Amino acid sequence: MSTTAFIASPVAPSPLARFTLGFFGLFPMSLTMLVLRLTLALPFWKSGLTKWDGWFTLSFGAQALFIDEFKLHILGAEYPYPAPVLMAYASAIGEVCFPVLLVLGLGTRYAALGLLGMTAIIQLTVPDGWQNFHLPWASTELAILTFGPGKIALDYVLGLDQVSRPR
Repeated sequence: MSTTAFIASPVAPSPLARFTLGFFGLFPMSLTMLVLRLTLALPFWKSGLTKWDGWFTLSFGAQALFIDEFKLHILGAEYPYPAPVLMAYASAIGEVCFPVLLVLGLGTRYAALGLLGMTAIIQLTVPDGWQNFHLPWASTELAILTFGPGKIALDYVLGLDQVSRPR
């Protein structure tokens, strides 16, 4: 909220509101967005690295997980992944590429949207992880989708994304 909103308001802001704006206004939104991007990128990056046995070689373990272990939990029933090897490749590529884009702040909103889709599929695969992992990830992804990358990002430097402020 900007100080101009207080001026335009018919009711004078309370001392607590002025203090809150003054104190918490010290934290730059761009720094906050950078921290959110880094925080979200880290677990996906680490997971993505475990799926590769070198350049463009998907690990046996990643393939085995998608073929034998991972199942989609939909409406109380378990279903095998369609095209499990293709899904393993898509997961491994997404878990490496999207975090790099987030850290660079390049195509940030699209990377967050991709990770939000991955989080939804992970939720269907591991439904017990919603409270400790999937909900915080989805919340962070939605914050990045809503507010953008911030000014500490290639998107901002290259003019590819405008910096959003809360409305």
